[in-house]
Amino acid sequence: MRSLSEKMVRRRQRNRPRTTVSLRLPVDIVEDLTEMAPVWGCGSFEALIRLYISEGLRNDEAKMEEPEVRVLLESLKRDGVADEVIAERLAETMQRSA
Repeated sequence: MRSLSEKMVRRRQRNRPRTTVSLRLPVDIVEDLTEMAPVWGCGSFEALIRLYISEGLRNDEAKMEEPEVRVLLESLKRDGVADEVIAERLAETMQRSA
């Protein structure tokens, strides 16, 4: 897993490779996103979605970098707990605390 600082440096690069993702969203959500986009300085609702995803991802990554979480993850790995199990439990914990 890359460190948060490495990820931040990578995200500052303008010409990163992109891929297309298709989402089915309710019409009213798209309408709301379209209205909010200019408020947040975005030229389109797609740009606003990218902003929201980026913000959420940064917040979650910051939580993962907290010293207590790091120590716990390292301890579980040292004890031989499978990465899949750790990821499942971490996701469950983050959902409960959200």
